[in-house]
Amino acid sequence: MNDRRADALAPLPAQTAPPSAPITVQKSGPRGPGGGENRTVIARGAAAREGVGAAAGEGVGAAAGEGVGAAAAVGGRAGSDVPDALTLGKRIRALRLARRMTVGALGAAIGRAASQVSVIENGKRELKLAELQRLATALGTDLDALLGSASLSRRDELEIALARAQQGPLFASLRLGALPIRRSLSDDAIETILALHDELERLHRERAATPEEARRANTELRAQQRARDNHYAELEQIAADLLAAIGHRGGPLSQRAASELAAHLGFSIHYVRDLPVTTRSITDHRHHRIYLPIHQPGTDPRSALLQALGAHVLGQPEPSDYGDLLRQRVETNYLAGALLVPESSAVPYLAKAKAARELSVEDLRDHFAVSYETAAHRFTNLATKHLGIPVHFIKVHSSGAISKAYENDGAKFPVDPLGSVEGQRVCRWWSARQVFSVEDRLSPYHQYTDKPNGTYWCTSHIESASNGDFSVSVGTRFAEAKWFRGRDTSNRLESRCPDPSCCRDPEPALAATWAGVAWPSARLNSSLLAAMPDGSTTGVDKVAVVEFLERHAPVD
Repeated sequence: MNDRRADALAPLPAQTAPPSAPITVQKSGPRGPGGGENRTVIARGAAAREGVGAAAGEGVGAAAGEGVGAAAAVGGRAGSDVPDALTLGKRIRALRLARRMTVGALGAAIGRAASQVSVIENGKRELKLAELQRLATALGTDLDALLGSASLSRRDELEIALARAQQGPLFASLRLGALPIRRSLSDDAIETILALHDELERLHRERAATPEEARRANTELRAQQRARDNHYAELEQIAADLLAAIGHRGGPLSQRAASELAAHLGFSIHYVRDLPVTTRSITDHRHHRIYLPIHQPGTDPRSALLQALGAHVLGQPEPSDYGDLLRQRVETNYLAGALLVPESSAVPYLAKAKAARELSVEDLRDHFAVSYETAAHRFTNLATKHLGIPVHFIKVHSSGAISKAYENDGAKFPVDPLGSVEGQRVCRWWSARQVFSVEDRLSPYHQYTDKPNGTYWCTSHIESASNGDFSVSVGTRFAEAKWFRGRDTSNRLESRCPDPSCCRDPEPALAATWAGVAWPSARLNSSLLAAMPDGSTTGVDKVAVVEFLERHAPVD
């Protein structure tokens, strides 16, 4: 890393969040007469039964960003081998039964009601370190025994797998009531339910087309961002080194400074009218040229240049799959943002605003002369790492469909059966939708929203692009709103989503009135049925690109 910082031209090694805990494959024994099948039942755990699983934030425990949790209490080892709440609960129950203790007796030993012990044993509550220590003492064991890797009984593993399946987005999409996990539910019955769940998930994946593959990759990438609070220290350092190399002393990065950076890296900039429509820029490494479009409506002209320079500095090859494409896009966008809004300047500015309880995305935008979306993204990069504020970001089309989203504050975005948020419709009572009904589009819109998992404060702004209007929103939990300007807003609404009666289903009387007599003609998105061209991950027209380069290459 130090070598790379010393030479900004060196490629950046792939950097991802720490991998989630390995899931041990445990196979079932013979089933039924004749031995049955030796089928993998627990192998994928949360991963198979929740689309992407705990790494995607859909599971239980600190790795999912839900509460404090045992993993967070024990050194914050999210993504390590610390057991989640379900596993801990089963382990505690097994130890209690082995010692022939009643729920009431254990509760009395730790100063809790019997009902609270049942909640813990059922994996419905996260535990702090002090609570785990009290439980270990009461059960005559130590903390290592609770947090260790000792195997559970076959029955406990089945119950955990079923509980995780019911917590996942696929089960939620079925709109079925939760199945109580009782001792009367046989092992064979649980295995049958899990097999059906696996088959439903397989069918969803099998039917998923190219866009869905990209969305699944995006779900995994978003989980990695959440695990590191959307802060990439290595990219921040590369940006600082590049800015130092051109003598930038902080504050906004001018167009001239961006051009100086290109020259420092050995590139000349050429603005052209015939850039292929499938590209944002083209870099000619043979002649050290970067081609950009003359007209860039609705975008910051610095962004495309900085993203092209970022791809060069990071040594990014042509992506081999959608995961590569999205990771590279995140890294280049992040580096461009870190150049436009330098960490060394932004952090003191934001810290001062927090001390005055005047945090504002609009002020960050104006201070660094960037777009609102760039300021909002940059705020999520720095808010948790440097200000200690968990946040969420969401970009929503005027139709209500999510374009981009990120959270580490527990905000629950709508998801499809595979855990993806892109394309899902946001509740109409959220700030991200309400802002479209506000006539004043110059002033920021603030709102509190009471949601099933708590109250959130949010600030939203509308930006226009070639493909329509989008709201860009940044929010946080109610307790953190005190740091933001706009916290005194009187706008407060309730959202019951994903309950269909909240905003997805029309009122019964209206539905009955118009049943069978209305037929809306849907606007079909042009990309809805389009897959990427054969042999292409990026969708770039390679023929147009090479023809373009031939037209513009200098004569040797």
